[in-house]
Amino acid sequence: MLKAQTDGGLAEIGGVVVMAVDQQLDQLLRKAIAEKHLLRFSYKASERIAEPHDYGVQNGIVRLLCWQVGGKSKGRIPGWRWVDVDGIENCEMLGRTFGGNREVASGNHHRWDEVFIRVGSRQTS
Repeated sequence: MLKAQTDGGLAEIGGVVVMAVDQQLDQLLRKAIAEKHLLRFSYKASERIAEPHDYGVQNGIVRLLCWQVGGKSKGRIPGWRWVDVDGIENCEMLGRTFGGNREVASGNHHRWDEVFIRVGSRQTS
C-alpha cells in the first residue's frame, strides 16, 4: 500500500522509492475503480474521459491503465492508455459507470511492481 512520507513527496513500496500520489487523487482513483465509474481528467494538456482499470506501480512509476472513451488523444479513441498519475490534473469521478474489465486482444497482461487495485469482472446475466 502507498504510504505518505514527508521526504519530498516520495514513498517506498516494496523497497522501491516512487513519487507519492496526492491522497485525494489516490482515494478518487481507488473509488472510481471499485465502483466502476468513469473519470474525466486532464493529462498532457488534453481532457480525457476514461474507464480506470488498473492502478499501481510499474517500473517504479505510479500509473493508471485506462480505456479512454472520450476527450482528446494522439491515439485512437476508444483505446488503452497508460497514464502517469503525477501528470493527472483536475480529476473528477463521473456519474456514468462501465461494466468492468475488458478482454485484452493480445491476451497479454502487463507486469506491475505492485497493483493497488484492479477493476472487477463484468457482470453477466
